[in-house]
Amino acid sequence: MLKEQRASGEASSSFDEFATHEIALRPRDVRFDFSQSPLHWIPDEPYASHLVTGLNLFLPGGERWFCKVFTDALEYVKDERLREEMLGFMGQEGVHAKSHDGAVLAFLEKYGVDPEPFQNQVDWLFGRLSSVIDDASADDRRNAVVTEVVLVAAIEHFTAVIGDWVLNNRWDELGADLVMSDLWRWHGAEEVEHRHVAFNAAQYFGASYGKRVFLGLFASGVLYALLLRGLKFMVRQDPSLPNLGYPRLIWQLHKSGKRGASPRIRTLLGSAVRLFNPRYTPEKEGNTAQAVAYLATSPAARALSS
Repeated sequence: MLKEQRASGEASSSFDEFATHEIALRPRDVRFDFSQSPLHWIPDEPYASHLVTGLNLFLPGGERWFCKVFTDALEYVKDERLREEMLGFMGQEGVHAKSHDGAVLAFLEKYGVDPEPFQNQVDWLFGRLSSVIDDASADDRRNAVVTEVVLVAAIEHFTAVIGDWVLNNRWDELGADLVMSDLWRWHGAEEVEHRHVAFNAAQYFGASYGKRVFLGLFASGVLYALLLRGLKFMVRQDPSLPNLGYPRLIWQLHKSGKRGASPRIRTLLGSAVRLFNPRYTPEKEGNTAQAVAYLATSPAARALSS
């Protein structure tokens, strides 16, 4: 159905019939069965497959950290509409973390991939980020919360960009595994659906443009480093591939991006530039109507509700 929408131009229309503030965010219970999914789940695209699979290894830790930051931030939020949005956001992110931690880890175990070494590094990183609020004095706590909220907003910009990409990419044409594609399109659609929440929270706290730029640069660096680190980890675990260094891995990503199997490097770098625009708003990073349409037809969601 999504492919038909793209072909007709319906899904890619610049007109979004939903304003994001009109959407009541809610977590969706889904189940994924990867028992038949191959390790190289995008045929003839092992590096693109591993890049996206590597996301599974650090997203759950990040999403749990998002929820912790918002839990701490709610203490200072008096606007009921924003509180409702934040609670909906936390519910969706919690389900994302659970889904990636569960079935996806079983998928990796089937192919002899032990994710613990990489996840230990990720847990250390998000533990350090969590300590910004936890270790703050009573007088500095609110400022620490604002810093973390702005950082979440910067990262959520990139998750919305990736979410929009997975909803409009060429995986169907490339013969990608349907279950893994559904996982990422369900996840990506919810990222597009709630892309405004962290930004709205940062605006509510009156975050300055300078803080947004500084933390945006930090978020960009961390995200790109984790993407490459996750890819490197997966490639090292794959006996069918040579243990390439980072420059050659980046070249492989460049080639897979040209074929449409992974986001193009210029797409990711261009999205960072947009984030630093003083008039930046997440509204144009994806289409809410398209996201909602996919969430209504996601095979995993439909199978569970039937």
